Amino acid sequence: MGRRVLIADDHQIVRQGLRALLEKAGHVVVAEAANGREAIQLAGVHKVDIAVLDMIMPVLNGVDSARELVRVAPQIRTILLTMVADRPYVIEALRAGAKGYVLKTQAAEDLVRAIDEVSRGAVYISPAVAVSLVDAVFDKDDSPGQLLTARELQILQLIAESKSTKEIARILNISFKTAESHRSRLMKKLDIHETAGLVRYAIRRGLLPL
Repeated sequence: MGRRVLIADDHQIVRQGLRALLEKAGHVVVAEAANGREAIQLAGVHKVDIAVLDMIMPVLNGVDSARELVRVAPQIRTILLTMVADRPYVIEALRAGAKGYVLKTQAAEDLVRAIDEVSRGAVYISPAVAVSLVDAVFDKDDSPGQLLTARELQILQLIAESKSTKEIARILNISFKTAESHRSRLMKKLDIHETAGLVRYAIRRGLLPL
């Protein structure tokens, strides 16, 4: 049975690809959003069964969007679509109310399978992430590692995409001073103090393709 789907991603070409994929699978894409705040507004206008949210979006990220959707429209099941496979972010997404966590590096069919599973009331996690979570159960090292906030992930991705501080401020709808402050705190937290190093770090974390 086809589901009514909302897609939220700040890249139009990604939304177009997701629309084609989901419509081919028999679902109906009823709305597209370029950021989390727009996704929540559209969810209030359209009858939506499933919201597919990019984790790193301007204005409001995917995790916070999922949390807000649970509050205002609990009947909508949310799926996070992301490049980030780190365990702490998966746990944060699930705690926010997301019912699916799908890696962009997986086959396209993985998202279709996720929609089918969460529609039936199950929780779906991409196999590669699920294995990592199982491994964590037997891992004696319980430290979460260097966990960046969702905003810091946004800043990191934009820096890695060669965006200037002024451009970052405009994209995220924040002041230049706030963007500069985020950038400084990010570099301090990671102990990386030049852009090339941040780009390499973003690639290792899966925020950018090799």
